Amino acid sequence: MFYRPNQSIEKIIYRLNDNYLYNFRDHYFETHSVEEAGKKQSDVAQEVEWTLKKLEEKEESFKHKAEFLLQKGRCLNAAPDFSAVAEECLSRAVKLEPGLVEGWNTLGEQYWKKGDLIGAKNCFTGALQQNKNKVSLRNLSMVLRQLPVADRDAHGKQVLESVDMARQAVQLDVTDGTSWYILGNAYVSLFFSCGQNPQLSQQALSAYAQSENVDRAASCYPELHFNRATLFQYEEMFGSALGGYSRAAALDPGWDEPPEREKQLLEYLEKVTELIQNKGKVKARRLRTMLSNLNTSALGPCSSPQFRSPSGRIGSLEPRTLNSLTHGHNAGVAALGKVVFSLASEGRMAFTFGMVDSEETCIVVMVYNTADSWGVLIGDSVVIPEPQVKRHSITHKDKSLDFRSIRVDSPLLLIVNGKKQNIQSQIAVSVSYKPQRE
Repeated sequence: MFYRPNQSIEKIIYRLNDNYLYNFRDHYFETHSVEEAGKKQSDVAQEVEWTLKKLEEKEESFKHKAEFLLQKGRCLNAAPDFSAVAEECLSRAVKLEPGLVEGWNTLGEQYWKKGDLIGAKNCFTGALQQNKNKVSLRNLSMVLRQLPVADRDAHGKQVLESVDMARQAVQLDVTDGTSWYILGNAYVSLFFSCGQNPQLSQQALSAYAQSENVDRAASCYPELHFNRATLFQYEEMFGSALGGYSRAAALDPGWDEPPEREKQLLEYLEKVTELIQNKGKVKARRLRTMLSNLNTSALGPCSSPQFRSPSGRIGSLEPRTLNSLTHGHNAGVAALGKVVFSLASEGRMAFTFGMVDSEETCIVVMVYNTADSWGVLIGDSVVIPEPQVKRHSITHKDKSLDFRSIRVDSPLLLIVNGKKQNIQSQIAVSVSYKPQRE
């Protein structure tokens, strides 16, 4: 039990007004080691319980009932779960004092924890009508991204509004790490819902980095590491993704998803490496038979002088062996090979297959934004126009992995058995990340 001398009502209120409870929760790892992460929740609960007890003992000392109800609601709100008592206190506080911005914000957070997103939105909007403030703006940004919508266009519009709210929160206080973190999340949503523009990915990563730069506590947000790792994984920065999931797991041992994602990704990468090394376990005789009918006729439309490549270049593409491809973008050429394996893994972001060229070199291909019904079969001939080649050298814990891959952002960019793929083969990727409630 923490030792605390008898404290006056002024000191009790100071603990709340000075955000002591919230600072204790959010800056926990500035005074505790990561090894103590498993104790964080109980330590916070203990602080809440002690402060609440002292607060209630001093109820008669409050000059205004609304102030007592607000402080009691704020105290209970420091805990992660919904509290009916907090909701009641805060509802009464804002009825007594409708201009209580902090009361509206904290009540909105309680509605959010309860799962009432519309109620939460109304509270944050109401607080903004009283006074423009960063807490309402960033909370509204998060709620907007989670509200159900009728269609994709409506969702895109809502995400754009969410980004605008997060930007406004940052502009009000550029030294607030939480606001920068929430802006990063907003950019991640915009990236996945509006065409996967690489600039948005960079803006998300920059916002996360700025969050850590201006606020030491932000580097201890497990959600920040998890959400950034999700983006790293999609960008095929696999070592950084594994490190992020691992860090999130260490900071919040009770959260199951980070270690599960770390395990899934590591198993996926190990499987990919193994399948490349043994060419999908296809027997040598069968492989020779498959490759015997691999010829330039598989290029299909790529052999036409009118072919428009993904980069916008007009002209036929020259087939190249996998070993002759350079890292990065290979303009004016095409990779050609036979499919020797495909990989369905839990939590995958890409349809993954391996192909072997005429020299029997094997490489893995990761195709993004594929419909569930789309795929390739062992023995299919695949042409990849102007392939984007990447070398992966990954060290994580006691594992070391090294392989090359080709990234394809849409199945519409591939030629399979001499044919372009139809529009039904593509669907925008859906990636889940965790929002944070303040």
